[in-house]
Amino acid sequence: MIEIILKYRRPLVVGIHIVLVVLTNYLAFWLRFDGAIPAWERSLLVQTLPWLVVIRGLTFVPFQLYQGLWRYTGIWDLRNIIGGVVASTIVFYLVVYLGFSLTDYPRSVFAIDALLLIFFMGGVRLARRLYHGLWGLKRGRRVLIYGAGDAGEMVVRDMKNNTAFYDYEPVGFVDDELGKVGQRIHGVRVLGVREDLPKIIARVKPDEVLIAILSAEPATIREVFKLLRPFKVPIKTLPSLREITNGRVSASQIRDLSMEDLLDRAAIGLDLDPMRRFVRGKRVLVTGAGGSIGSELSRQIASYEPEVLVLLDKSESALYTIDMELGQKFPALRRVAVLTDIKHVTPLQEMFAQYHPQIVFHAAAYKHVPMMESHPEEAVLNNVVGTCRLSEVALQHKVEMFVLISTDKAVNPTNIMGATKRVGELYIQALAQNGAYDQCKFCAVRFGNVLGSSGSVLPLFRQQIERGGPITVTHPEITRYFMTVAEAVQLVLRAATLAKRGDIFVLEMGEQLKLVDMARNLIRLSGFVPEEEIPITFIGLRPGEKLREELVGMDETLESLGVEKILRVRSGWVPDPAFLTAKISQLERLAIEGKSKAVIKLLYEIVPTFRQADPDTAKQVGQPRGEANL
Repeated sequence: MIEIILKYRRPLVVGIHIVLVVLTNYLAFWLRFDGAIPAWERSLLVQTLPWLVVIRGLTFVPFQLYQGLWRYTGIWDLRNIIGGVVASTIVFYLVVYLGFSLTDYPRSVFAIDALLLIFFMGGVRLARRLYHGLWGLKRGRRVLIYGAGDAGEMVVRDMKNNTAFYDYEPVGFVDDELGKVGQRIHGVRVLGVREDLPKIIARVKPDEVLIAILSAEPATIREVFKLLRPFKVPIKTLPSLREITNGRVSASQIRDLSMEDLLDRAAIGLDLDPMRRFVRGKRVLVTGAGGSIGSELSRQIASYEPEVLVLLDKSESALYTIDMELGQKFPALRRVAVLTDIKHVTPLQEMFAQYHPQIVFHAAAYKHVPMMESHPEEAVLNNVVGTCRLSEVALQHKVEMFVLISTDKAVNPTNIMGATKRVGELYIQALAQNGAYDQCKFCAVRFGNVLGSSGSVLPLFRQQIERGGPITVTHPEITRYFMTVAEAVQLVLRAATLAKRGDIFVLEMGEQLKLVDMARNLIRLSGFVPEEEIPITFIGLRPGEKLREELVGMDETLESLGVEKILRVRSGWVPDPAFLTAKISQLERLAIEGKSKAVIKLLYEIVPTFRQADPDTAKQVGQPRGEANL
């Protein structure tokens, strides 16, 4: 039956309109004469009715009244109905009085007929919507919507009108604006404000909660998330403003809340043109291209149309993966995969001589803090010696820009990884002081943890949740900066466009987040109740860890650049280049000889702010320049 209706829908719609035209015209006469139509007036009705049907039928065509789906009837349809009825009434009036000279035709009938027809045509369409609305209320997941604004209104309208989303039943709104409480949107009531969420959840018992605020700050989302943490109810959200293109959202865009939604984000209005001009047509080298940071750098650089992109990594599988990915996404991109180690000068020389990179992004590094505490000589060889050799080869081949990807752990470092990255920063600053190297701009960009990167804490938490727990956190007060890798890399590229010789930049990564809160959030996002279904245990700080990360060192200050989330670091002390070069050569020799203690002692001399905690005694084994313990 439904198939037949769909097949002959257009003739059926035309037929319904003809019936309505005839019915309303008869009712207009009936009402005009109080239910007793005189014979003469009845003959006028019969004589003119065919002309009325033809006129209205033809006039409705340009007003598209035979098109559209009635279950989506709205203001646009009502406007067309009024326009079509009024226009056809005017034409019919002219035909009756000027064409046929039927001056006895009651003028009031024209008005009554038009009003009745508008009412009936609109009513038929709204009846279709009402039927689906009532049917939809009988089934579906009960959804509580946080945000009674434009996004919430559009989603509820979609849920009520679109048959594809009748499995959703909006049961109420929650909004931060007190004045909206008690009001209704599409019949759905605003039940309270944010602080009322626990009581509303207990009373309404929704199957899921939808956060429908496109411009919601991550801090707001975290607060809502915290209030919902005791309840085992799925939390959904909508795309942010940066993720939609036409300003409209629908129920089809509902998705699970993710850890990225809880983090502070890069500025929506970040201008991409400087990065595009910086990279387009240039020969670019990315070291560590297979890693978390290097691979995202490669993706974003590839989108800016470089002349050639050289991908360098010593991991065969990681290099193959990013090379294949870029080949599929950017088939026109000229790219080169180079499998080598940055400590090996000869392959570096050959690569630079063949491809002549103009811009170098140096992301290759050992970053795992506890691992580097156990292998300080490897940290030195890779993070210090490798950086020095790559820099020297880059200078020999007259690169224009060298960008070192650094870390917040280089600030007042308490671990080997941070100390070696700080030596790399000092080295590029020393090179920048040498007037012979004016042709190359050396700079470094510091940032904290990137969400989900290899070796980061979140993949470990996920594995522990999959095993049923417990989640292990080192300390209840430990905090870290977090940012998504895509946003961190975007800001790195923007910082590079601002660089002068020897600049060190730091990315503002929002507020530091407690790892125990991150663990609870991840448990909650996985559908469990924290500390009831998945326990959390504290295992103590690991070697080299500190409770809070820092953005600037004790001898540094920050300077605003007028670009959101990017700051320049002003260093109070830069070592003499000759002193630093000699110390790095000594570091390399000691590392090759495997003299770990001597390596660490020399790092103290090079990095005045370095102090390493002895895991056995929990005391500081380095006390440089009489500074207090951290």
